Amino acid sequence: MSTMQTRRRFLMALSLASAARFVPARPGLAAEALPETTSVRFVKNPVICIAPQYAAAELLYAEGFTDIGYVETTTAGAVPQAIARGDADFSLGFAVNHIQAIDAGAPIAILAGVHVGCYELFASEGIRSIVELKGKSVGLKAASPALLSLMATHVGLDPAQDIRWVTGPKADPLDLFAAGKIDAFLGFPPEPQELRARHSGHVIVSTTVDRPWSQYFCCMLGANRDYVRKHPVATKRVLRAVLKAAELCASDPAAVARRLVDGGFTPSYDYALQTVSELPYDRWRDYDAEDTVRFYALRLHEAGMIKLLPIRLIAENTDWRFLNELKRELKG
Repeated sequence: MSTMQTRRRFLMALSLASAARFVPARPGLAAEALPETTSVRFVKNPVICIAPQYAAAELLYAEGFTDIGYVETTTAGAVPQAIARGDADFSLGFAVNHIQAIDAGAPIAILAGVHVGCYELFASEGIRSIVELKGKSVGLKAASPALLSLMATHVGLDPAQDIRWVTGPKADPLDLFAAGKIDAFLGFPPEPQELRARHSGHVIVSTTVDRPWSQYFCCMLGANRDYVRKHPVATKRVLRAVLKAAELCASDPAAVARRLVDGGFTPSYDYALQTVSELPYDRWRDYDAEDTVRFYALRLHEAGMIKLLPIRLIAENTDWRFLNELKRELKG
């Protein structure tokens, strides 16, 4: 191992120790049952906002895991499918993506909300609100098309009739927007960071600060249902590591950004640092995870985008017992 790599690993260890001050371990951790398995697999894709699951590696080793793997996917939308197939055991992902996959029959259990915000809707000069997108062209790449539909419906637009969708693959929608060839673009990290670097457009909706979206979790931890059933102790330990890593994102974003680059999760330190610094990773105790699932499931159901009734989806496909235990144990 090179001197630089050793130094970075040492600094990361110091950061993790610092994070422990913000999220102390439960005094009785040594007496807790050992995990039923020492193997855990996460989804890996270019999305920066799911930083806690990448920053959790050292914490997972401390929880007793020895085999920590990452399964490559190309888009955020492919995350639920990787979990459903059993290729991965856990991943942070947009609540709407988890809900739509569950509605399609995916064996996913939603365990917790981890952070708020990350989606940003950019528009060209002269457009100041979603209402003004009527008749306009809106592009997206990895972002959830369902979210754009919900945003449009929320202000009285018909997303199918009132918006001209630009999704590729013949041309990159982000490049088209940056070149002024389409009117708006919905993105999430690192896409907003790239648009700001290119001085393209302005933000008309940020799910980090604009209601109602800012009142609910964006990314939630989803798990393969069989893994949760067979390995409850391991599941709790995974969630504990991810939540501690979320606190690390809030307390030391520079160390986390470096971890993302050094681990090969993203190439740009600057974009990673912007993302981790700007997103509120310290609200997992304060926001209501079940309320987030209910909010999005109700709107998806009202829009005819899912068939499952929200009450059934929550009853059969969420499991808050680990989160509730950890809220009591990890008191900040």
